[in-house]
Amino acid sequence: MSTPIVSPATRSGTRQGLGTYVGLAGALLAMVVLFASLSSHFLSYATFTTLANQIPDLMVLAVGMTLVLIIGGIDLSVGSVLALAAAVVSVATLGLGWGIVPAALLGMACAALAGTVTGTITVAWGIPSFIVSLGVLEMARGLAYQLTDSRTAYIGDAYAWLSTPWAAGVSPSFVIALAVIVLAHLLLTRTVFGRYLVAIGTNEEAVRLAGINPKPYKVMVFALMGALAGLAALFQISRLEAADPNAGAGMELQVIAAVVIGGTSLMGGRGSVISTFFGVLIISVLAAGLAQVGASEPTKRIITGAVIVVAVVLDTYRSYRAKRKG
Repeated sequence: MSTPIVSPATRSGTRQGLGTYVGLAGALLAMVVLFASLSSHFLSYATFTTLANQIPDLMVLAVGMTLVLIIGGIDLSVGSVLALAAAVVSVATLGLGWGIVPAALLGMACAALAGTVTGTITVAWGIPSFIVSLGVLEMARGLAYQLTDSRTAYIGDAYAWLSTPWAAGVSPSFVIALAVIVLAHLLLTRTVFGRYLVAIGTNEEAVRLAGINPKPYKVMVFALMGALAGLAALFQISRLEAADPNAGAGMELQVIAAVVIGGTSLMGGRGSVISTFFGVLIISVLAAGLAQVGASEPTKRIITGAVIVVAVVLDTYRSYRAKRKG
């Protein structure tokens, strides 16, 4: 019987991935220990279940952003697209009298359409996704204001079951977000589609020369990012029992911070959904811990910003070392 041959590169990549997980888990644990020593109320089951039930929207947005960054793009419109999806759901539910499922699907479809627009313009004209998504950010926010008449639309408890604590105090939205992470991880690591995304981010020209058209894959990733923003909108509606046209303002920075802290490269070609999950936990624990120890809002912003800068510097250093070894 022949023994499968594992290349040194594969073993090295596996060790590097495990090392990243261990490093992120260590940083998270250190942060928990620090805040537990500063606040007697932090290290409790209630704190962690509350945290888990507040982050599903950030989790699914971070999954989509991971895929976008892996292909060498960026999407700054996710917060506004979330608000647009919520506004569409409110119009479908309150204005048209649609049921929960059709209204939710319409909201997610509109969000996916917004992502498709970003991706299509980016690849068709070769415009940086940074610029295109800024334009979509403004358009989506404006449409959200128009659809809601610039007012919060109170939907009621139709979607509240998503955020109602369930088994062990955890909400269905958190379970759904975990399922999205698992599926995205399998997509990225176990499918040809996932390998193409990494290849596109690493060297798009080489992919093109190999006879693979990268454009449809890039558009699909942006469309998926939009759909996940629509799902995040449902999670927010379930918590607020309303559609707020200001929802998600500035959330794109929080999402990008979590993804970069998780080790996904801003230059494309490298990233992990599991590492992104650790990044989300680190950002969320940091925010919750600073709130419990009574840090002022300016202090919280300074500390969070410093963490992001350190993560970007480390990402640049990793990229530099990888180029030197290559």
